[in-house]
Amino acid sequence: MFKEYDVIVVGAGHAGCEAAAAAANLGSKVLLITMDMTKIAQMSCNPAMGGVAKGQIVREIDALGGYSGIVSDKSTIQFRMLNLSKGPAMWSPRAQNDRTLFSIYWREILEQTPNIDFWQDMVREIIVDHNQVKGVVTGMGQRIYAKSVVLTNGTFLNGIIHIGTKQFGGGRIGEKASSGITEQLISLGFESGRMKTGTPPRVDGRTLDYTKMERQDGDINPSKFSYLSDIQPVKNQIPCYITYTNESVHEILRTGFDESPMYAGRIQGLGPRYCPSIEDKINRFAERERHQIFVEPEGWNTVEIYVNGFSTSLPDHIQFEAIKRIPGFENVKLFRPGYAIEYDYFPPTQLKLTLETHGINNLYFAGQINGTTGYEEAACQGLIAGINAHLKIFGKDPFILKRSEAYIGVLIDDLVNKGTDEPYRMFTSRAEYRILLRQDNADIRLTEKGYDIGLAKSERMDMVNKKIKYTDEIIEYFKKTSVKPNEVNPMLEHLKTTPILQNYKLDQILGRPQVSLDNLKEWIPSVNEFTSNFDNESMLQAEVLIKYEGYLEKEKQMVDKMNRLEDVRIAEGFDFGLVQSISKEAREKLTKQRPKTLGQASRISGISPADISVLLIHLGR
Repeated sequence: MFKEYDVIVVGAGHAGCEAAAAAANLGSKVLLITMDMTKIAQMSCNPAMGGVAKGQIVREIDALGGYSGIVSDKSTIQFRMLNLSKGPAMWSPRAQNDRTLFSIYWREILEQTPNIDFWQDMVREIIVDHNQVKGVVTGMGQRIYAKSVVLTNGTFLNGIIHIGTKQFGGGRIGEKASSGITEQLISLGFESGRMKTGTPPRVDGRTLDYTKMERQDGDINPSKFSYLSDIQPVKNQIPCYITYTNESVHEILRTGFDESPMYAGRIQGLGPRYCPSIEDKINRFAERERHQIFVEPEGWNTVEIYVNGFSTSLPDHIQFEAIKRIPGFENVKLFRPGYAIEYDYFPPTQLKLTLETHGINNLYFAGQINGTTGYEEAACQGLIAGINAHLKIFGKDPFILKRSEAYIGVLIDDLVNKGTDEPYRMFTSRAEYRILLRQDNADIRLTEKGYDIGLAKSERMDMVNKKIKYTDEIIEYFKKTSVKPNEVNPMLEHLKTTPILQNYKLDQILGRPQVSLDNLKEWIPSVNEFTSNFDNESMLQAEVLIKYEGYLEKEKQMVDKMNRLEDVRIAEGFDFGLVQSISKEAREKLTKQRPKTLGQASRISGISPADISVLLIHLGR
């Protein structure tokens, strides 16, 4: 019934979809196994993509040839570029999405990919022979063989849903949990742990009074995630709204604390620090009189509303009484209550940078199984796992992104070298080279890498080369063209910055913090005429490179310095136990995690600069 596949992907969430698509588009024969074909790429929590640092990840996925950006753009109902008041390293695209369309578009893409087959079932076991994965065993007993397996199980591994004192098995509300894999992996020597996440109530938007809330519209000229020119930005956006809790809400919630699964100890796993439940907020920040609630529509043709900021696992009657005290929610009707879900994960220090496990060859983990939270974090891991599963089968070099090359590289490097004991979420602060890793230049950074392995198509490469060419032309024009005081001083005085007394090059004027390219286009006709020949992406790129030239050069020097350690390879099988002059902790951690380079070794928790110096000597450097 089943042929042997190159890659089997277990789970069709955001990680599984990107993994299956990447491996198939590279030429592998792929089987995607999911427990419910109607839940492909389900947005289990917030129907939104992107945000601070997460938006950069989506653009990186798109630049490499993945699909999350395209699907997001096609299903967007509102788009905003966050942090525009800050520097470009902080600018982060975010889209509110139609939950149903997002899933539909992902399924259409996967079904139109020739190398992907589907099977609806649960996987209860992997087939292993001499530390080599050989396939999977399904809940119906089929043995399906493959050269490689990617596990993207999300929250389904022994998942338990909590609502007050009620608890029941499930990977999502109304869907059964998956069992068997955790127990088998532990028997094979893997370490596992428990984590939790939560979700808020969904409510009937027809019962809300929006006049009591603050309206939040999308950008006037919305952008998009995908660099492809045939993907159009959203039109006729749907507004979101903001309201606030109050002391009355908090008092009602406190009455349910003794029934809270978290405070009663029924939940053992740690939840996401930066996305706490509402009960956790009022407990940890007792001095605050109110907390923000974002009222977010779930699609174009539904009245269902996602109550962002009100994640909870308190008893449903407490949730209902409390939420009615929020301004605008006085007459609210619930579609379903919020809940917490506890699930198994595997500490990611058990992985290589390719996301292949140390313990079993050709077995890859991606997504929440690695202890991350968020669609974007899961999707980028799926993309990298799918790429590497294919490359290894066909005897090609692994695909690994450095910390200096992508947020994706930062995320995987953090997970593999530092591990995590709470749900890992990406932030700009985690990236030491974030001035280089901007959302506007993800295509320039990564498309050639995707093209070289065969994932990004020639259309993308042509667009990047065109953007680079246009950007260089704009920068050259600004560095060579001078402006006279009488041409530019009216603008400078209007912007309350010092007028010039002699001719200045345009790049010197644009380098001032108060001056933007749009200002120059508005006040100087020759600049407006010249730039009218170029697209917005190229002009933005040129403006950033001119304005932040000094900062960018300094950061590139830091990267060069760090890459010297990245270039020092550690031989396969190197015996760290023989290096007696480093600490015992260092020997144990290096032996366990087996870094490939000295740079990777330097980022393992517990490895000191002195240890690295000793290793340099032992490696003949």
